[in-house]
Amino acid sequence: MLDTHATASAANPVIPGFHPDPSVCRVGEDYYLVCSSFEYFPGIPLFHSRNLVNWTQIGNVLDRPRQLRLPRNTPSSGGLYAPTLRHHDGRFWLIVTNVTPGEGNLVVSATDPAGPWTDPVRLPGVPGIDPDLAWDEEGNCWCTVAGVAQVRIDPSTGETFGEPQEVWSGTPGAAAPEAPHLYRIGDHWYLMIAEGGTERGHGVSIARGTSPNGPFEPCPANPILTHRSTNRPVQNTGHADLVQATDGSWWMVLLGVRPQGGTPGWHILGRETFLAGVTWVDGWPVVGEVNPELPQIPWPLTSVAASAERDDFDTNEFQPSWISLHDRPVEHFTTKERSSWLTLRARGSSLDEPDIILLGRRQQHLSFEARTLVDCSEGTGGLAVRLDERHHYAIEATSEGTVRVIARVGSLRSVAAELPLPEGPLVLTVRTAGAPEPHDSRTGPDSLVFGYEAPDGTTTDVASLDGRYLSTEVAGGFTGRVIGLYASDGAVHFDWFDYRPGPR
Repeated sequence: MLDTHATASAANPVIPGFHPDPSVCRVGEDYYLVCSSFEYFPGIPLFHSRNLVNWTQIGNVLDRPRQLRLPRNTPSSGGLYAPTLRHHDGRFWLIVTNVTPGEGNLVVSATDPAGPWTDPVRLPGVPGIDPDLAWDEEGNCWCTVAGVAQVRIDPSTGETFGEPQEVWSGTPGAAAPEAPHLYRIGDHWYLMIAEGGTERGHGVSIARGTSPNGPFEPCPANPILTHRSTNRPVQNTGHADLVQATDGSWWMVLLGVRPQGGTPGWHILGRETFLAGVTWVDGWPVVGEVNPELPQIPWPLTSVAASAERDDFDTNEFQPSWISLHDRPVEHFTTKERSSWLTLRARGSSLDEPDIILLGRRQQHLSFEARTLVDCSEGTGGLAVRLDERHHYAIEATSEGTVRVIARVGSLRSVAAELPLPEGPLVLTVRTAGAPEPHDSRTGPDSLVFGYEAPDGTTTDVASLDGRYLSTEVAGGFTGRVIGLYASDGAVHFDWFDYRPGPR
């Protein structure tokens, strides 16, 4: 049971920004959590916490090119789907789907979650997506996938034993039974799934049985979590995982979104990781409120300010929060060519191309400002806000002496504004602004204001663009906004990058 005399409160989401499909496990007093990463490299961000609320990224599971094949034509929202992280017999195990043709489900393991992780073991006998791992008392490893089907495997070799068998698949008629997780809790095996689709109808349901294969009896209160048909500020709640804390209390991590603006509501940060308390009543889990505040945390928390990020590129290693599209070849990404500068050498000719050279970080706050000092004397590039190759905005400087703002929305691409480039080093900027007036049912979530700072300290706003077009409701897919540095021609040098949350 949760301690109702909470000692601290915290904000939800506990991992903001594009961090969907969370999976969590506890080892001793330490908690570890992973999320989907789709078309971005390195793959599968991995976080550590001591209290389930304050999370620090300690690495990425698939951080070597031979671990992760993402061809340059991998579309946005392709790549890596829905990992499951578990600890068994002294090792960490992670299973995930790479939806790239010819890849499929794969398993990696490590003794230290910070890495290194093994090269992938392929699972050709395991179909589908959203794979889960669970071990029974005899040491058998069961893999359950969306659908919901189950097969026994050897995760060390990839061998399967028999054919996948269908098990409980949730509410009859409910869309997309997926994200299965199998647990042994007390005298029962529990099979928890997501259903209803990952949009506004998303929810979590659960069933139990006396063996890992069922038969499974559904919870009479299913779905045990959903925000469908409500006006709650957190929507699309689902794709959850359970964990028992060190004090015996139970918790659920799950994905959700924070729609902004008018109708239908636009979520711009992607699906984020939220936390909710869980109690048990008559052998079934009862999920607490999923709100922007966590009112009941029964242990002391570390006070953490809203996270800012500055990188002066003064080391040869990239921080784990940096992501790139598909790969990160050293001939295109380096901090060694010019001391304490990042040099990006172009490959794709624009952000419309899937092989553009981009180094980005997830937008994690509804309000933010990002700045970078750029030298474009040898090429063209700048600062972008990207949702996918068909939905992005950017401010770029060129070696021909101009600075311009480019907008791509669906099949339309335009130069929103273009000005002569000022002399000397140039700081490019992007920040969010409030939704434009007047407010009505069509009002978007925010505006993105692009500009620059000249060497004499003067600031110039070049263009303000409607933020709704960089949202999942417009673009589709499964990802959120990424703030990135890019090169589209020649070589572009960046002295530093600074990201700061704004007031909201």
